Amino acid sequence: MDGRTGAALHLLLAVALCLLCACSLMPATPQEPAGPSETAPPVPDGGTPDAVPAEPRRAAVIDQLYTLQPNPGFIEKVTGQLEDCGFAVDLYQGDEVTVDLYRRLSGLGYRLIIFRAHSGLLSGDGDVVRKTSLFTNEEYSERKHVAAQLADQLAKARIDQRFPYVFSIREEFVTEGMEGRFDGTVIVMMGCSCLRLEDLAGAFVSRGASSYLGWHATVELGYVDRATPYLLRQLCGEGITIQSAVDETMAAVGPDPTYGAKLKYYPAGSGGRTLLKLTG
Repeated sequence: MDGRTGAALHLLLAVALCLLCACSLMPATPQEPAGPSETAPPVPDGGTPDAVPAEPRRAAVIDQLYTLQPNPGFIEKVTGQLEDCGFAVDLYQGDEVTVDLYRRLSGLGYRLIIFRAHSGLLSGDGDVVRKTSLFTNEEYSERKHVAAQLADQLAKARIDQRFPYVFSIREEFVTEGMEGRFDGTVIVMMGCSCLRLEDLAGAFVSRGASSYLGWHATVELGYVDRATPYLLRQLCGEGITIQSAVDETMAAVGPDPTYGAKLKYYPAGSGGRTLLKLTG
């Protein structure tokens, strides 16, 4: 090795040592902590990774009687029954029960609606008419809902002379005045004579309801407040049809003890199906 070659080697060794020293003095780059593994969550049997849990069916309780004849025990019991049956429950009480609520009701997506409301076959002046009327809690006025009144969709009604007149709806309101359609909804009517005639029942079914249950004559509120929770317990039973639920209710609680009103359903074809099948 000559002198020039030796000098070159010494120079290269010096550079390498400098680079080695520089690298050893640089702070180490911190390592990112290992994150959780992004494995897909377990999939239930028969499901898919993208499956979205089904929303609960929705039910409504229309408590038009709340202002004059409240029964919080009934509301608590029925709400609990419906929730146990898989329904999310909305409650409308007193002054919330208006003509506009009834107008929107068919488009709100409820699969079961319970009307704790006055109803009957009497007009405001006491004359018998051949139409079933369902009460709201909205005070009657000739100046309100004029078009609907002129179309015979609404009438004035009252319980008796001690109470003010309120608006009531008739079959024409259901068929012509409501917005949207029921989606196989089951209707439970707790008022008087809701199935004495089939006019209001037929209107609800034509609007998309699957079954309509109610009493065929006058009922006392105490009786119907006891009978309805029993009916709901039957309806929510596994494999129990509408007809079986009605028959079981009548066998257990009997007709109204004062007026002899019996629980019925409409249309006849819905009797062989269960609440779950009817409401999806």
